[in-house]
Amino acid sequence: MNPAPAVAGHRQLLRLAVPIVLANLTQPLLSAVDTAVAGHLPGPAYLGGVALGGLLLNLIFWGFSFLRMGTTGLAAQAYGARDAERLRDTLARALALAFAIGTVLLVLRVPLVSLGVSWLGGSDQVQALGREYASIRILAAPFALGNYVVLGYLLACQRVRQGLAVQVFINVVNIVAVLAFVSGFGWGVSGIARATALADALGFGLGAWLLWLARTPGLPPLRFATLVERSALWRLLRLNLDIFLRTLFLQLAFAWFARVGARLGDTTLAANALLLNFQTFMAYGLDGFAHAAEALVGAYVGARQRQALLHAIRLSLGWALGCALAFALVYALAGGAIIDALTDQPVLRETAREFLPWAVLSPIVAVWCFQLDGVFIGATRTRELLTSSLIGLLVFGAVMPLTLDAWGNHGLWVALMAFLATRGIVLGVLLPRIWRGLPRQAA
Repeated sequence: MNPAPAVAGHRQLLRLAVPIVLANLTQPLLSAVDTAVAGHLPGPAYLGGVALGGLLLNLIFWGFSFLRMGTTGLAAQAYGARDAERLRDTLARALALAFAIGTVLLVLRVPLVSLGVSWLGGSDQVQALGREYASIRILAAPFALGNYVVLGYLLACQRVRQGLAVQVFINVVNIVAVLAFVSGFGWGVSGIARATALADALGFGLGAWLLWLARTPGLPPLRFATLVERSALWRLLRLNLDIFLRTLFLQLAFAWFARVGARLGDTTLAANALLLNFQTFMAYGLDGFAHAAEALVGAYVGARQRQALLHAIRLSLGWALGCALAFALVYALAGGAIIDALTDQPVLRETAREFLPWAVLSPIVAVWCFQLDGVFIGATRTRELLTSSLIGLLVFGAVMPLTLDAWGNHGLWVALMAFLATRGIVLGVLLPRIWRGLPRQAA
């Protein structure tokens, strides 16, 4: 393997962050292409069915996104320690877990899809098409989850351009296949689902091939006993469970926000949903620096380089804060124009503008928990992530009734800001845990 990791500079941080941002921006394209093609099929039910089935699978797959984050943290530390065998074993365990979960999803796919689509609702025709779409696309579940592991591993080894290449390849395959299957073969909704499943499968094949090409020669053969070694397997499962619960608490907070907003009326609900798009746009930018922090922090923790670790944390926080301020400035100056681009309904535009200041404030409040998430994932301190999300959710639940009664939807946004701020504050207080025990000498 390479020599010990050098202290990160601005160029290295950007070299890691920028491709990650570009890779993030490719993620919505899978659903966007499916939606666009379905929108040209006869009747609105086709679009509704694809949207319904896609939403269900996005909820299922995103629930297992811990496979990406857990892999990045563990593999980055092995990479920083220059331990090629541990790095190989970490990848193998994560892939085995991804395929085990994917297999369980395949076994349960009939009741899972049926119950999930029924819970999401819609007309009988929309639900039937949604089940058709989801039942086919879920066949690629092991590959879709395996892609999380491949991306996490490539980020950990700071091979972000290869991660970007895999994501772009998946989307190109999806676009070509969906046009061929629907426009060429006339397969309709099943063709859309088959194209997306094929893209996931071929994307995993490309990722696996890249990993094989970059393998370290001369390592001892991978033994099954090593793969299921109790302490290593338990650490992987514990990390993933912590991240799963942390993600669940985040989903609960935003679902709670949407549910309470719905009680304030359809217009308020729609305006809040529109403004949450601002949060999504911001996340694409900030996630690049958070993922870069995962790779750098993991490498320096693995190499036990205290000063380089502290420098990477400060450097990544500085760039993330700059990015957040840029988003806030853009939203302040062009927020109205963005709202007008997202909707043409006058009442909705007016309502969204009333609450736009919260979207302007959100990047400055959220940047700390976003970025520190990456720092703690790289250090594999996932229990702290779980703790911060739980405390944040409790604060949200305590603040929301008080502010809602006093200020209505403004109060609901105050509670959401309190949730984001609390997560950042808790992680900031717990931050010194990461470098305690590391040597104090400069790297």
